Amino acid sequence: MVLSAVIASVLGAIALFYMATVDSFYMISHLISYASPALEAADRVALRQETVTHVVEIVDGYLLATFLLIFGLGLYELFVSKIDLAEQAENSSKVLLIHSLDDLKGRLAKVILMILVVRYFEYALGMSFGSPMDLLVFAGGIALLGLALYLAHMADKSH
Repeated sequence: MVLSAVIASVLGAIALFYMATVDSFYMISHLISYASPALEAADRVALRQETVTHVVEIVDGYLLATFLLIFGLGLYELFVSKIDLAEQAENSSKVLLIHSLDDLKGRLAKVILMILVVRYFEYALGMSFGSPMDLLVFAGGIALLGLALYLAHMADKSH
């Protein structure tokens, strides 16, 4: 049963990597007209804003794919068999070395935190500030994200 979850997670990750890569290709192909002298200044600004939004969506897609990949290979490592290549590689990060469920949860939590940061950034791109309170709440959200990243970094150092 675990093997079916592993296969589904890895296939989902491959599908998300594919989708994000296709989105990247189309985003770049749309940017060819950016340097055109015929493009009006307002259209150039709109294209820039649209491109930044697409970049954030693409990063989000890659992070989600990474989440599924870590989840699937982590399940494999915990319940099926060790991944020999992950243990023998000297120059790679030890992301896929999962020794317990807590290791898997910790790695997935970090990816989820990064997805939340990207989502917050995506939300902030479309945000308009109608009052000083809106700006204060937005700044508070940034401070909380910074605190979460700092605490995650400090938790890494303690291990």
